[in-house]
Amino acid sequence: MSESDERTGLNHRRVPPTTSGIDEEEPPGKPRRHPLWREVPDHQWNDWRWQSQNAIRSVRQLRHLLPFTPEELEAIGSLEADFKLAIPPYYFSLINPDDPNDPIRLQSVPSPLERENPSGFELEDPLEEDQDSPVPGLTHRYPDRVLLVSTHVCSMYCRFCTRKRATMVRGGWDAVNRNDRRMIDYIRRHPEIRDVVLSGGDPLTLPLAKLKFFLDNLAAIPHVDVIRIGTRVPVTLPQKLFDQELIDLLAAAGKVWIQTHFNHPREITPEAARVCQALLRAGMPVNNHTVLLKGVNDSLATMQRLMRGLLRIKVRPYYIFHCDPVIGAGHFRTSIWKGLEIMEGLRGHMSGLGVPTYVVDSPHGGGKIPLMPNYLVSMSDDAVVLRNYEGMLVRYQAEDKPPSIRPTPTRGVSALIQGSESALVPERTERMARRSLRVLASAAGANDKEFSSAACCGESESTASFDDWAPVVRRRR
Repeated sequence: MSESDERTGLNHRRVPPTTSGIDEEEPPGKPRRHPLWREVPDHQWNDWRWQSQNAIRSVRQLRHLLPFTPEELEAIGSLEADFKLAIPPYYFSLINPDDPNDPIRLQSVPSPLERENPSGFELEDPLEEDQDSPVPGLTHRYPDRVLLVSTHVCSMYCRFCTRKRATMVRGGWDAVNRNDRRMIDYIRRHPEIRDVVLSGGDPLTLPLAKLKFFLDNLAAIPHVDVIRIGTRVPVTLPQKLFDQELIDLLAAAGKVWIQTHFNHPREITPEAARVCQALLRAGMPVNNHTVLLKGVNDSLATMQRLMRGLLRIKVRPYYIFHCDPVIGAGHFRTSIWKGLEIMEGLRGHMSGLGVPTYVVDSPHGGGKIPLMPNYLVSMSDDAVVLRNYEGMLVRYQAEDKPPSIRPTPTRGVSALIQGSESALVPERTERMARRSLRVLASAAGANDKEFSSAACCGESESTASFDDWAPVVRRRR
């Protein structure tokens, strides 16, 4: 047994797989544990120190926990020198070991695909953060915001990480150093900076004394309004936030917002919900960043479940990031069209609170560029034609002025532009079906109680065909 294996308590044996078919409930009814840690006492399991000390940190350990072919083991073994590996037992236990394409596994376990770069576009620093660093560790890209790399350490190293170049740095990060002071001093000397993102690595892995250094100094700068903590600890190691001392330290700064990072609905566990609610009770808003990842969440159904799950634990979906072209992450990257397809199925189909902004973080330091399906269909001097989530097209006159276009007989979108029509309504929309029922019920004088009840409740088309209710509305003047 190696020194690493002794530290983590793993030995060289094949662990029988758990039953397949992981329950997709959000959050699941009870915490899961891999059989290796089934007998660990709760007081240890819920201790973040135990979780960190027993994290899986080598391919040698992984091979006794998950099935791999010899070729896969050789390929992922060659990655250890380039990309860090750390998976806490808690997060590893979310993996279905019977599924080689499990979405939790894909995010945390090395893959031979990380060695491939078929496009040739993958870069070490795709966002050119280092080129926008006036002092080491600080990126000043937007006029009123800066990002601080406070540590190279993470609770779990995501396989798609944009900042792999930083996480490979070793040593010298526990104590406050000269560059930490230089970053704080830079912010003090630039009154235009209103928003500071404390990132890494993961700042919640810092020793409390060093985290306090950043929070106290940033909170004391009058022109800093917001301190954002970019962290995946609530997802990968929520036990860290079971520590009330850490919650109190974050809350004491008074300016802290939490930016966390759920990518899949199975990550929304009772433990994750507990710590998010603790942060909210302590007065810190919690927003979520999701990265669009092939095989993990690149389907509308998964994203809908994720966003609804986040709303249930009062975490606000904030961004969906298109996966950056960073070395080792090319196999996670979808087309832009996939992201737009997902946004089409979120906007209008669920509460606006649950609809994040889909962004591409631009190469060459261009920053976040929002992308949305095209809701602006056409335009003229007098009005625009807009499309809603149902496909309904409406003429919208933004200015209160007399028309400048002389109407010409025409049809379709052109009729909206000319002002001879105000809307084009698609057939068989649920909303129009409910309206038709309401009109028929009103015409009948609401004498038929059963019919009236159906109209008020908006029963589905299964009770009657659409054409039975009322003529389909195709145009409305």
